Amino acid sequence: MSEDIEVRRKRAAWRAGHRGTKELDLLVGRFADAHLAGMSDADLSRFEQFLAVTDPELQSWLLGPSRESAGEFSDVVADIRKFHGLV
Repeated sequence: MSEDIEVRRKRAAWRAGHRGTKELDLLVGRFADAHLAGMSDADLSRFEQFLAVTDPELQSWLLGPSRESAGEFSDVVADIRKFHGLV
C-alpha cells in the first residue's frame, strides 16, 4: 500500500509540474513539491481530482482578476495562493 501511494505521489508531482503553461507549472508544481510528501491518501485523492481540472479553469482560479469561485476546490486554490503569497 505505501508503494502505491508513493507511485501516486510521483505521478501527481509530474502532472502538477507539467501543466502546459509555465505559470501553472510553477504555481502548482512548486506547491506539490512542498506538500505531496505529507498528504494523506484522502488528501492525495483530492489533489489528483484537482489536477484533472482544465488549465484555463485553474489559471482563472489562481491568477484571474475576478478570483472566480473554485467551487469544490476553493480550499486547494486558497492553499496554493497562500503558499505563493498571492492572498
